[in-house]
Amino acid sequence: MTLSTLHTVFHIKEIHSENYRTKTFVLDAPLPGAHPGQFVMAWLPDVGEKPFSIAGAEPLKLTVVAVGPFSEALHALQPGDRVWVRGPLGNGYRFSGSRHLLVGGGYGAAPLLYLAETALARGDAVQICLGARSAQDILLADAFQKVGATVAITTDDGSLGTKGLVTLAVGQALEAFAPDTVYACGPVPMLSALANQCRSADLPCQLSWEALMRCGIGLCGSCELPVEAGKAAGVPSGWLTCKDGPVFISE
Repeated sequence: MTLSTLHTVFHIKEIHSENYRTKTFVLDAPLPGAHPGQFVMAWLPDVGEKPFSIAGAEPLKLTVVAVGPFSEALHALQPGDRVWVRGPLGNGYRFSGSRHLLVGGGYGAAPLLYLAETALARGDAVQICLGARSAQDILLADAFQKVGATVAITTDDGSLGTKGLVTLAVGQALEAFAPDTVYACGPVPMLSALANQCRSADLPCQLSWEALMRCGIGLCGSCELPVEAGKAAGVPSGWLTCKDGPVFISE
């Protein structure tokens, strides 16, 4: 069996609070073979198993929003506690060009920090557009600035950055930053709108889709992306988010 089909025990080394409902868990070992955009399945005894994007691989980092029983159980853990992980799983982002525009909607920013760090280490240029409902929902803006990315922020209520949807900042960045490729993670409506925006600009995009994942390896079919959801990006019928994605590359 490969690493991706077995659980590995990690211990929590550090916990960082990112906003009012989000924590980053820094674990005590790296995740060999990981690439930005991939995910892992995390398991806790008597709680269950859920997928999480890889927020960093050396060491493994998971940025977790408290939105349900499993994530709330993770939030209750302390440094020294154990988390069982299998992965890396799925297909991540693939670098194209040297000027990268990243787009994060809500907690979709989490896997993009790992992507930004990797791109900047290559000597590439990175700008990220972060969008959320309000200032308190913006995630990892300081972390992106710290690693050297240019950051543009939009909020629905105008409490931080520019008032409006993140696609507004994307439109400005397409002209001012002139990226080679757009990479995104966020809610389905944002990804669909972004796919249309990139098509109009004749620009390749790589979109990380969200779906209900149970097995994580393409056996159960629970994460098949609905046809209408992925239509704007040209995602084919029967596309499984866990095995074929989560990143769909449109070039």
